Amino acid sequence: MSDEQEAKRCSRCGECKPRAAFASNKSTKDGLQAYCKECSAEYYRVRQESKGRTVRVKVPVPRGHKRCPQCGKVKPHDEWERNKSSSDGWASYCRECRAERNRDSYFRRKYGLSQVALRELVEQQAGVCVICLAAPAVHVDHDHETGGVRGVLCFSCNAALGQFKDRPDVMRRAAEYVEGNVWKPTLVAPGVYQLPS
Repeated sequence: MSDEQEAKRCSRCGECKPRAAFASNKSTKDGLQAYCKECSAEYYRVRQESKGRTVRVKVPVPRGHKRCPQCGKVKPHDEWERNKSSSDGWASYCRECRAERNRDSYFRRKYGLSQVALRELVEQQAGVCVICLAAPAVHVDHDHETGGVRGVLCFSCNAALGQFKDRPDVMRRAAEYVEGNVWKPTLVAPGVYQLPS
């Protein structure tokens, strides 16, 4: 092959570049775009900015890595989930950002809380569970009938409320039991017990 067949002149910048510098276009005679890839990218950027849109700056990414659009960091593939349906076989966001997006989506869907509202709620509680006042507040507690958020509790207190089925009468009896007011049944007759009133 001659040098002329291996190179092509860009009709925008006028430079003679190798064929690899041009994107393919099956509708043209030589099978390549008229503009080189650099000029095509610049032309696209100018067109988008004239419409009031912004174009993401292309960041060079080494082989075996990918750039996360949320955090903007270039990370190795072992920090990404696999996704067979995407063009490169990797998820759109890194594991850390994907977990954050999933968490945000979950709280919005289940409780109607954004991450900002959740942080404000925890700050109002000084970062601790409102029941035990000791452990960090990490679990959203809500009324199972209305769905309204009551506060943010530690794991143990949130689980305890669930075990008591949100019944205040049972919780009061449990508190009295712990305080020493034992509810012992009295034997009235063989096999018959009476509970204290």
